[in-house]
Amino acid sequence: MNNATVGVGFDIDHTLCIDNKLERVAFLHLLEQIEAHGGYALGSLAEESENIDRLLATQRAGNCTIDEAVYGFVRDRGVAPNDVFAEGFRRMALSMAETFIVPDPNAKAMLDALTDSGAALGVLSNGWNPLQVVKARRAGFKGRVIASADLGVQKPHPDAFRALAHELGLEPRHCFYVGDAPEIDIAGALKAGFQAVWIDNEGKTYPPDIPEPTYVVHSLLELIPLVGAVAAQ
Repeated sequence: MNNATVGVGFDIDHTLCIDNKLERVAFLHLLEQIEAHGGYALGSLAEESENIDRLLATQRAGNCTIDEAVYGFVRDRGVAPNDVFAEGFRRMALSMAETFIVPDPNAKAMLDALTDSGAALGVLSNGWNPLQVVKARRAGFKGRVIASADLGVQKPHPDAFRALAHELGLEPRHCFYVGDAPEIDIAGALKAGFQAVWIDNEGKTYPPDIPEPTYVVHSLLELIPLVGAVAAQ
């Protein structure tokens, strides 16, 4: 039975860890496979890297799944897409995960402190498992990792956050969501009734046209007293 009075959900990339463009590199290796099957690149390596970053941004914004992104990438380069390419992409990404993924240096201490405080913790990410699980484990998170590919709905859709609240066993108003992306993490969490925490650890400017977060932190360690104070009320 869950006796927690407060829950905390986390984004992964640029929140708990940095993946150092892991999926971009996996797509570039996929391009090698495409060319081996008679396909072609759409430009230079630099241009293709920019193409991939735009494609991944579209995927992470919830406009397509990772498999749909792979199929479109293959098709646009002159090869009929099939599951072999999608499976190959996943294998490549997973094989690189331990090397590419670097956890935030404060992630484990923060997660341990919140666990000791009795908070219910979860992860919600626009991505696919088991990659998101590997990322979360690298950061020291041991609990449930919800990936949008498993839900069939992606952030910022409120249903993604409602699924997280259900996993935490609490109403959204008793939950925090911590993320770095204003449009996806903060706006989505607020719409779902969460307390939204924007982690600004890269000196970015918050967009003026996005609803303001409930809280702003500059380090994961700042979550410890913040969550503790709310839990004590």
